[in-house]
This record gives sequence, structure tokens and C-alpha cells, in this order.
Amino acid sequence: MIDLLTIVNTVLENKGLPAISQLLPHQKLRDDLGFDSFDLAELTVRIEDACGIDVFATGIIETVGEIEVKLAA
Repeated sequence: MIDLLTIVNTVLENKGLPAISQLLPHQKLRDDLGFDSFDLAELTVRIEDACGIDVFATGIIETVGEIEVKLAA
């Protein structure tokens, strides 16, 4: 299982934003974490590199919980 928090924090830090201490399933990638389309692309690549799963392959993902469901499948 990948450490999604570490991956999210890497993307945040690459944006010059501080790391967060936890992820919650209801958090929205764009609204709550402040990700834009470039950040979502980076997130996708990092997740795929870590576990071989493209969580966005079947459509748009909006929340942390949706990513967790894809990773658990």
C-alpha cells in the first residue's frame, strides 16, 4: 500500500505550500488541497509510479476518498 499522504505532501511542497498532517476522505483535491490540473497530473504520475495504478483512468477524481477506493480495489 502506498503512502498517499507522503505523495500529496510532495505535490504540495513542490507548489511551495506547507505539508499537511492528515488526509480525510471528504477532502476535495481542488477546493481543499488547492490542486490545479498540473498538480493532479503530478499526483497521478506519482501514484502510478508507486503502485502501477492510474487512479484517473476511468474519469475525474474529486476527493481523497475516491483515490483511496481506487487504490483499495
